Parts: sequence; C-alpha cells; structure tokens
Amino acid sequence: MQNGVNFKIAEKIGLKNVRILQPKEDGLIKLVTFVPLAQADLIRNILFAAGCGVVGNYDSCSYNSRGEGTFRAKEGTHPFCGSIGELHTEKEVRIETILPAFKKNEAIKALLSVHPYEEPVFDFYPLLNEWAQVGSGVVGELEEPETESFFLKRIKRTFEVGCVRHNKLWGREIQKVALCGGAGAFLIPQAVRCDADVFITGEIKYHDYFGREGDILLAEIGHYESEQYTKEIFHSIIVELFPNLAIQLSKINTNPIKYL
Repeated sequence: MQNGVNFKIAEKIGLKNVRILQPKEDGLIKLVTFVPLAQADLIRNILFAAGCGVVGNYDSCSYNSRGEGTFRAKEGTHPFCGSIGELHTEKEVRIETILPAFKKNEAIKALLSVHPYEEPVFDFYPLLNEWAQVGSGVVGELEEPETESFFLKRIKRTFEVGCVRHNKLWGREIQKVALCGGAGAFLIPQAVRCDADVFITGEIKYHDYFGREGDILLAEIGHYESEQYTKEIFHSIIVELFPNLAIQLSKINTNPIKYL
C-alpha cells in the first residue's frame, strides 16, 4: 500500500512516479442506499467519515439520483413519515458510493446511526475494479538510466547487502524498476509484463531464475535487507502521533542469516 515498505524501498533507490505493481482485486464494494431528500447531506457526510467515497486522491465521491419511494406502514411500526395503514410516497435520493470491503461493517453502523427510517434500505454490490492504491509490489523510474553493474553495486551499498544474487547481465540500461520487499518472486511475471528493466526482491527460488535472462534483470538482496527500513515507517507514524515523545531507531540487526 502507499507509504508502506515497498514505497520506502523505492524512496531509498530514488524512484519517481511510483505506483502499485499488482493492484488488489475484489477489495472494493459499492454501497447503495435510499434516503429522504432532506437527510441526504447528513447521511452522505456520515458515510464519508466512515471511509466511503475515496477514489484515488479524491474523497467524498458519490452519485446521487432523485426518485420516489413507496411503502405502507403496518400496525406496530413507527414510521418516520406517512401514516399507518396508508400507502405513502416519499421523495428520496439514491446514494451510491464506493468503499473498501473491510469497512463494510463500519459503514453499516454509521448509516444506521443517522438514517431516519425504521427499516433503512441499503445494498452492497461486489466490484471487479482494481484498487490502484493497494496491492503488491511497486514500479517506478530512475531520473537517469544506469548500467546494470552500476545499479547493482549501488543497491548493494544502499541496503548493506552481504551478497546480491542476480541472473546474467545482458548490457541493458536500467531505468524502469519493479520491486517487492520480502519474498516477492511471485511478482516476476507482473514485472516482465510492465516492461521493467529490473525486479528487486528479498528472496528468489533457484528455478525462478530460469527462462528470464532475456526478459528482465532479477536481483535478490535478502529478506531482512529488503525490509530493514520498515522501522523508519513506524518511527514516522509514532512521531506524528506523539510529537513530544523521544523516539530512537534501534541499531540491532535481527537478521538470522549471516554472510562469510
């Protein structure tokens, strides 16, 4: 995700125009609800506050269409409008908005807290949209191209790697860089499809190297080494939340793998 470990790695390498390599699928849903005209603004704002309506770098996103809803309240009900036993027509707004699937329960709770109807109507629809802000790995570009050898040596210094493992050098220039911290070899096909010049990750199995020599430069820098700057992310979060708290970065190396 944005501002996660992969974006931190990209920052250390000096990549520009960084975006998700493999956006998450099936992570978004659409909420549709029907509300009285007079309460539409209140309910929209409550839903936005609960995490609905975020599309890329835009928030408060919704589509609203006006219409008429009908219902007949039976004995024992407490209708917000209309009379018991009589068919009622109410001017309503159909509100459509998008949200992450994991925020579904939060959105329901927010909606029910302010919806005036005794029996609010709302539907959730699964979406096939890719969630471009969340996913696996990232890809970006260097300001200027570098030779394979120069790039690999720079990566070795930047991440203090004991040994950079890589496939055959073909003399290509490196500018478009794909990467994934940790065990990210599953993203090699995505890196090839996006025409990256190199793919960097923490772990690559022996057989994953085969058949890729002419497609892309593969660079394996170690699991720990690829994720070591995660502590800087936590440092930034804690400092922002507790600005008066003295925070120090640990210098302890917890990598269980040693190099001769």
